[in-house]
Amino acid sequence: MGCCMSESIQLSIAAQVATITLNRPDRLNSFNSAMHQALKDALDVVESPESAVRALLITGAGRGFCAGQDLADRNVSADVEVPDLGASVDTWYNPLVRRLQNLPMPVVCAVNGVAAGAGANIALACDLVLAARSASFVQVFCKLGLVPDSGGTWFLQRAVGTQRAMGLSLLGDKVSAEQAERWGMIWQVIDDDKLLEEANALVAHLAIQPTAGLALIKRAIHAAADNTLDEQLTLERDLQRQAGQAEDYREGVAAFMEKRKPVYKGY
Repeated sequence: MGCCMSESIQLSIAAQVATITLNRPDRLNSFNSAMHQALKDALDVVESPESAVRALLITGAGRGFCAGQDLADRNVSADVEVPDLGASVDTWYNPLVRRLQNLPMPVVCAVNGVAAGAGANIALACDLVLAARSASFVQVFCKLGLVPDSGGTWFLQRAVGTQRAMGLSLLGDKVSAEQAERWGMIWQVIDDDKLLEEANALVAHLAIQPTAGLALIKRAIHAAADNTLDEQLTLERDLQRQAGQAEDYREGVAAFMEKRKPVYKGY
């Protein structure tokens, strides 16, 4: 199955893998309201049972992944009412980040160029981030007198620590893909000409794994950031009970005992 949701968001589905491509390359794939709506619609398709998607890849068209908000989509002239940026965050960015975190499947992001502002933080909201060697991440908010949004203050502090998160947010310096890998911001740096090949191989692998169990792993790891040890142990117990009742667990054990490759169904 392949389709194009709109000019700004492309969606294709094949072999239980969905690929969403941000497609405003002339604007470095920055977001306007129409692109936000198109992405929401694409994610609706990805989550629908009829699509049978078990892994998602997100990337960008052209020379950049995403430059965040398209500033041309907002009128900040002195003679008009000041825009409510909180409303924009509440309407579009926060629901998107929450959705990526809670999707019941692995989400891989292939950062093919600059990821700036909300674009950087949307990438960090994905489960595994691969970045082209020429890619970079930058928290540009401070250069506009704004606050990192789309989970930026949350993701960065947990990934790189308070001092580095503070420095990146207050100074707005670019972080190269290789530095991001060393700091633990992303999973892996890939040579530019191999990025999509490696990303496609990764999501293809994830799509044939016990993806219901992988979704529970996501829940556990996200919860660990705020749970006490006792709370996390209780959560692990509850999720393990749920996982152990799944058909994929029985298939995994049977395949191990029979010395064959498992065939997982994702439930």
